[in-house]
Amino acid sequence: MSQPSQGERQPEHADGLDHLERSRNYYDRRAWADAYQALSLADQERPLEAEDLERLSMAAYLVGRDDEYLRTLERAHNAYLNARQCARAVRCAFWLGFRLLLRGETGRATGWFGRAERLLDHEARECAERGYLLLPVVEQRLESGDFESAYAAAADAAAFGERCGDADLVASARHQQGRIRLQQGQVESGLALLDETMVAVTTGELSPLVTGLMYCSVIAACQQVYALDRAREWTAALAHWCESQPEMVPFAGICQVHRAEIMQLQGAWPEAVEAAQRACARSQGVDRRATAAGFYQQAEVHRLKGEFAAAEEGYRSASHFGLEPQPGLALLRLAQGRSDTAVAAIRRVASAETNRLKRMSLLPAYIEIILAAGDVGDARNACRELEEIAGSFNTGVPDAIAVQARGAVELAEGDAKAALGSLHRAFEVWQRIEAPYAAARVRVLIGLACRALGDEDGANLEFDAARSIFECLGATPDLDRIDSLTTGVASSNTHRLTLREVQVLRLVAAGKTNATVAAELCLSERTVERHLSNIFTKLDLSTRTAATAWAYKHGLT
Repeated sequence: MSQPSQGERQPEHADGLDHLERSRNYYDRRAWADAYQALSLADQERPLEAEDLERLSMAAYLVGRDDEYLRTLERAHNAYLNARQCARAVRCAFWLGFRLLLRGETGRATGWFGRAERLLDHEARECAERGYLLLPVVEQRLESGDFESAYAAAADAAAFGERCGDADLVASARHQQGRIRLQQGQVESGLALLDETMVAVTTGELSPLVTGLMYCSVIAACQQVYALDRAREWTAALAHWCESQPEMVPFAGICQVHRAEIMQLQGAWPEAVEAAQRACARSQGVDRRATAAGFYQQAEVHRLKGEFAAAEEGYRSASHFGLEPQPGLALLRLAQGRSDTAVAAIRRVASAETNRLKRMSLLPAYIEIILAAGDVGDARNACRELEEIAGSFNTGVPDAIAVQARGAVELAEGDAKAALGSLHRAFEVWQRIEAPYAAARVRVLIGLACRALGDEDGANLEFDAARSIFECLGATPDLDRIDSLTTGVASSNTHRLTLREVQVLRLVAAGKTNATVAAELCLSERTVERHLSNIFTKLDLSTRTAATAWAYKHGLT
């Protein structure tokens, strides 16, 4: 066998490919960790040229090496400048600025955008990069509320993309147009533009980076306007896309956040917490926003379950990573009986927020907290605003949120008959979209309206239906409220046991095991244990035998 000549390079692998060739194959197959390793080795052997530096930067980003992504992209920018490829250097500068902006490094981001603009002054021909540099302009105008000017800039960016055949640019600009229309309350046209964007996403027309960005932004926009069917559809597609690239880090965390949000709405609370925990694990050190959102979602479920210490820790962690922990933290304070603190917090946040879509998510909590504090007039004013915002949507859920708030206000004002009509409208929507917790909360209000109208049987039916859902979910604070509202225990009863606790105590006094009590009352054994703990605490007892004796003494058997 002949030996290679002195100047001929011996292949390093059995397949005859060197690190650079192998890295490109890995990159094309989206095997990001292998691509990153092979490109890094090739770079060590001999500094990579500009295009391969771009590949290395993207592989670094997708395996969670954010700082290395920025350093390598800057090298690619300089390499393109040295090769007199101005447009490609500008594109690198744009993505550097974009990433720095997302990291909150506004000064550095602005500097890179400014450099890109200056370089384009020397580029005579039309190029897609001119359109890319319009994208941050769109965001600035959108943030300032200049919607039509923002929309025009996004349309110009899309036109650049179409003329230059740049699918990433077209999709990015179209999705901005969709978000702008949503902000303006033009939901149908906004969702149509987002749907058009998602065609390019789901058919694989876009680069990995833009694919992930579009998934995340479009899902968030759909959730803001409560287009829940679309949010579920795109979240499932995002999950499939992430699972097909198990080495990819940046978008996996936010995908789990979106899954957690949907699971919470559907009543799968343990699964929602697990998804939120995975979000934090996958995104910590890579994506602060996804990490913060993961902690917030965990806190929300803990709050609803009455696990207040865990909820407090979750909200604090979300705040640590830069997310405003409201309205969840204010609702936690309300549940803890700290209504003054809750009112101060929710008023501070509501007074500072001007974005209509964000106010839509704040106002229901604002109304609940203000009503609990007894300020019905303020709650009525907030309800009018909520109805006005909801009226610009046509996705069903905003209307349910608004009429539920109206029903609560009408009930507080003493108009139970009007409240019933509003609350039944809300219940129909929550039941149709299979949101069990929201439906159960409405049934409690319906029960209160029935009671105010003298229909105690109707009230108890609503309370019992709500209780069964709360028990299945483990919504302890809501169960405690139901117990406090339920009739059947004499008002002169000084032992302060709720109706459910009396039922549990009677069965325990009859010699039933926890498992039997749970089966007879359609509860979980854990819920029975919780009721027994409450009974022992209230009666200052420590054993089942003592509780049985107490029940016989007080005629509960």
